[in-house]
Amino acid sequence: MTHAQQSHVFGKRKQEHILILASGDRVRHLTVRPWMAALAVCFVGLFSIGYLIATSYLVLRDDLIGATMARQARMQHDYEDRIAALRAQVDRVTSRQLLDQQVVEDKVDKLMEQQMALTSRHGKLGALLDRAANSGLDEKEQTAVPAVSDAKDKGAALSGGMQAIESQLVGNTEPTDATPENTTLAYVPARETTGDRADRVFSKVTLALKGIEQRQRDRVEQLTADAGDSADAISRVLARFRIAVPAESASAKQQDQSAVGGPYIAPESADDFDNSLTQLDSALTRLETVRSTAESLPFQNPAIGKEITSPFGNRRDPFLGQLALHSGIDFRFAPGERIRPTAPGKVIAAGWTGGYGNMVEVDHGNGISTRYGHMSEILVKVGDTVGRRDVIGLAGSTGRSTGTHLHYEVRQDGRAIDPIYFMNAGTKLASYMK
Repeated sequence: MTHAQQSHVFGKRKQEHILILASGDRVRHLTVRPWMAALAVCFVGLFSIGYLIATSYLVLRDDLIGATMARQARMQHDYEDRIAALRAQVDRVTSRQLLDQQVVEDKVDKLMEQQMALTSRHGKLGALLDRAANSGLDEKEQTAVPAVSDAKDKGAALSGGMQAIESQLVGNTEPTDATPENTTLAYVPARETTGDRADRVFSKVTLALKGIEQRQRDRVEQLTADAGDSADAISRVLARFRIAVPAESASAKQQDQSAVGGPYIAPESADDFDNSLTQLDSALTRLETVRSTAESLPFQNPAIGKEITSPFGNRRDPFLGQLALHSGIDFRFAPGERIRPTAPGKVIAAGWTGGYGNMVEVDHGNGISTRYGHMSEILVKVGDTVGRRDVIGLAGSTGRSTGTHLHYEVRQDGRAIDPIYFMNAGTKLASYMK
């Protein structure tokens, strides 16, 4: 082989490496140059040397590892402290909620006791108010104290308020429809606690119940004073006629002490309201007693609207023409007109009685009786009990009479008294009677 051939052989170019990238119909060629391979090898070598150097540095530097671990420990401690603080806050909220609930329950118990006291008082007060109404004391102030309706309404409000408070204690911030003061609980400051809201509701309900109690007390005191005034007025009228009014005197209150005994037990404590009810009961009893006494006496007019033809007192006798005592009052009546007694009582005389003609006498107790003379017909008999509206006879002109009229006479302890005194007293008593 010649030198030219040898140089041709030795001078032949080395075959290059080609990367072929095919994507569908597209084909790309990348020729790998030697310098590229060298560059890649250098880069990998430098990266490996740097990684080894960094790893060796970290391994050899314990302080960096300790600092990292300390930082991790601090982060863990901070996290645990935060968890503990949150747990403590939850415990405080729970404790406050339980405390608020206990306070609410205590206040509910107190309010329920107060409401029960008002309800039990109404049982006593209701009967006394009925008696006062029957006695005519309640006519002017029927709407003064609606104790029953207020107590019921406030009881319903209390129940509604409790529902609202309970709903808020369990975390419901929206008041229920049963809340007595929806607008009050709906618009509360954001920082206001449940206890504060409960205190406000309880304050409103407590004030309402106290208002009812105060109005009850005022009403009882007013009725007691009115009953006492009416009884005093009636007693003064009766005292003018020397009428003994049944009352609880000191001797009447004292019971027979000859056969009594037993262990000593301290008296039951009674509040002022119970004492006021007792005073009202005593005042009503006294009023009923004096009123019953007055109603049993002849204070009424036996002939309302009738003409008086002859008054009580000395007059010229129509038959003898000389001065004589007229022991009653004569009222002009039409023949056969009905005659009624001026008070209830018992018939002790019914028949012909001398100058009275047909006469009926009614005993009213307390030594007082009334006579009705000159009747044409008697419609009762001795022993009959008659009332204010019963007819005891018909008007006429029997006995010593010059014409049809009624001879009305009032006697006390057998002595004739001017009936006009009783009729005038009856006019004064009219406002105190039923």
